[in-house]
Amino acid sequence: MEIYLDNCATTKVCTEAANACMRAMTEQYGNPSSLHKKGVEAENILTAARKTAASILNCDPECIIFTSGATESNNLAILGGAAARKRDGKTIVTSSVEHASVEHAAAFLEKQGYTVKRVKPRPDGNFAPSDFISAVDEDTVMLTFMMVNNELGSILPYETMIPALRRKYPKLLIHMDAVQGFTKFPLNVRKIDADLISFSGHKLYAPKGIGGLYVKKGVRIEPVIHGGSQERTLRSGTQAVPLIAAFDEALKLCRDEGTKFTETYRFCNNYLREAFQNMPEVVINSPENASPHLLNISVPGVPSEIMLHFLEQHDIFVSSGSACSKGAKSVVLKAYGLPEERVKSALRLSFSKDTTKEQLDIFLDVLEQGIRRFKAVIR
Repeated sequence: MEIYLDNCATTKVCTEAANACMRAMTEQYGNPSSLHKKGVEAENILTAARKTAASILNCDPECIIFTSGATESNNLAILGGAAARKRDGKTIVTSSVEHASVEHAAAFLEKQGYTVKRVKPRPDGNFAPSDFISAVDEDTVMLTFMMVNNELGSILPYETMIPALRRKYPKLLIHMDAVQGFTKFPLNVRKIDADLISFSGHKLYAPKGIGGLYVKKGVRIEPVIHGGSQERTLRSGTQAVPLIAAFDEALKLCRDEGTKFTETYRFCNNYLREAFQNMPEVVINSPENASPHLLNISVPGVPSEIMLHFLEQHDIFVSSGSACSKGAKSVVLKAYGLPEERVKSALRLSFSKDTTKEQLDIFLDVLEQGIRRFKAVIR
């Protein structure tokens, strides 16, 4: 039995999405910019998908921009937002635990002369809204931060932070990377007043290569790709209609079955937390109030890569951190203040709608085998 516990890296494409993708490639294959019937068919797919994404965010469909994924969405939001407001200030505020696509975009702006303030978590691993609020000043053009951390599952305090900043700095551009929270938590933009929200398809049972960016009405950003007039000129290039068709189906599945999926994630998380209480070699890194769809643990003394490959030999697939880091030691876990021994031995377990108790029991059994095998190196 193959046991896949790396769903924060990517998910298996659901049947509905795969079928929609095939139909769009073989039947509805027109260019959505074409004026004839086949073009209209393709355009209808874009319209339907925009409406589905908008129904999840409670926004107008025209606020949804399709991109190639969250990395492009984050770059468009951060670089495009800064370019549109370059006369308003030269300071960007973010956190010290961001995904590489946010951190590297901020670092690029830093090289262009911007000041980047990186807010750190408190000693307990949580972020205080007041720390973000105090980091913002009149020279700040943008706040960019993640909704849910992709390695620990920590939830940043967006619900209290955004309203407070809106009251104090009404012109501040606020971007939220919602990749690990989109469809897993309610996201009503009429209540959570962010200007820009990034999301991705392949974390939600859609194929790789498709994502989106919510752009609030009246908010201006500059494109980073130039060419045609697609996506309100913000993202030039012929839209990937088959991927968008698949994304539509995956989003509908997550929207309509989201409560059931969350129950599965919560069961998996609680089941493992309880099991680890009887495994003294295992340390849980994720906080109690983290998102239930992932759980980060360490087996101090056993490097992540060794345990990861031992599990792989038994067809169990986990991660040692962010997929974009390609196995490098996590700077995010270090920023959260975890001891070096736990950083070096961290494993991220992330669940899907299809994860079962039977799979978790097999994982626990094999993990215990690995601990016994490598016990000589555990101090």
